[in-house]
Amino acid sequence: MKLSEVIFVKKFRIGVLGANRGLNIAENFRLLGCEIVALCEIDEKRARKGLEIYGEDLPVYKDFDEFLGLDLDAVIIANFFHEHTPFAIKCFERNIHVFCECISNSTLAEGVELLRAYEKSGSIYMLAENYPNMIFNREMKRVCDGGTLGKILYAEGEYNHPLGNDYIDFFKWFCYYPEHWRNLLPRSYYITHSLAPIMWSTGASPVKVSATPVFEPFTEEATGRLVGDRAAIITTLNDDKSVFKLTGCASFGAHSNSYRICGVNGQIENLRGMGDKVMLRYNNWCIPEGLEENNLYEPKWNDPDEEFIKQSGHGGGDYLIARAFLDCISEKKEPDFPFDIYSAVRMSAVAILAHRSILNDGKAYYIPDYRDEKVREELLQDTDTPFYYSDGREPTIPCCSVPDYTPTDEQMKKYIELMNE
Repeated sequence: MKLSEVIFVKKFRIGVLGANRGLNIAENFRLLGCEIVALCEIDEKRARKGLEIYGEDLPVYKDFDEFLGLDLDAVIIANFFHEHTPFAIKCFERNIHVFCECISNSTLAEGVELLRAYEKSGSIYMLAENYPNMIFNREMKRVCDGGTLGKILYAEGEYNHPLGNDYIDFFKWFCYYPEHWRNLLPRSYYITHSLAPIMWSTGASPVKVSATPVFEPFTEEATGRLVGDRAAIITTLNDDKSVFKLTGCASFGAHSNSYRICGVNGQIENLRGMGDKVMLRYNNWCIPEGLEENNLYEPKWNDPDEEFIKQSGHGGGDYLIARAFLDCISEKKEPDFPFDIYSAVRMSAVAILAHRSILNDGKAYYIPDYRDEKVREELLQDTDTPFYYSDGREPTIPCCSVPDYTPTDEQMKKYIELMNE
């Protein structure tokens, strides 16, 4: 197997929590010369995937504490979306580095718990948000950093992921019982794919959020989804007075990831349905030398690891964010904004409070300052959640903008039948 030519100071030993997404992530670490030491997975069918990839000798654990007893440099946390925090904290308590799938925390209180444990540790934490490293987003950051757009005033981020005719297979593998988190996922919670790229490009961070739902129940023959919303349309005011408009995990129109960043002098956007192409436009009175008023082009990687990037998932983002994490733990430095833990917790707060805004007729909420100890004490009481948890916790707020929404009896009956096949 050919490996990356990027050389780190040591061969890092990596553990994987959660086979489903975790094994996909782990392959990028293997290409970067890491040793995949063990897998922690409670589902035997999913654990089997790990043995198929890494051989029958790969240790597989169901108990996370036993798993952490191994000699590990870092853990890929890719278990259930809403249960990352307690596992990250256990890693911090052992000074093990954390590469965590989004989101970082599912309640505002968990954000405090996560940060306090992190600040006592010697661990490095990186949010494994991959969309900023798609080639068009990297190009947008390059242009923003160059300053030719002038002061950035406005940006849009849209993550649109409707399911096609394969939804039955999706349900069977990804949301295979009624209380599964995917059946309860508010549209605003899956926000980092929309938000992180434009935070990265602009350097702006949200300080206030409001949101509006797009409600239209799903017509699938069989479904266990308790969320009838097709999207959350989210607006943020940022610390530099700019404004973001975000589409939280939409299920309408055609599948797309689209971004637009507008400055005083011009704008840049990737074009829906046109691959990786971007359109860079300037007002005709401030066109930079060497450019045109309208510039349509496909960016180039210009990276020594281009071969591996192009093979990686999510437009190369999976590989590049793994490489960035290894660089951080190799050099003992904090991740760049917005992949650091404080930005991760802030993005979770945007997600949580956007849903709260939806439940309260669009009310705007300020994003809490998690560095303020007085604020932290108050947030420790804020445990509201739309999810069921493995430790027995149950939902305390509705997951849908229409609180009493449920699928039809026939949809739920057929969903249960499918899950029992």
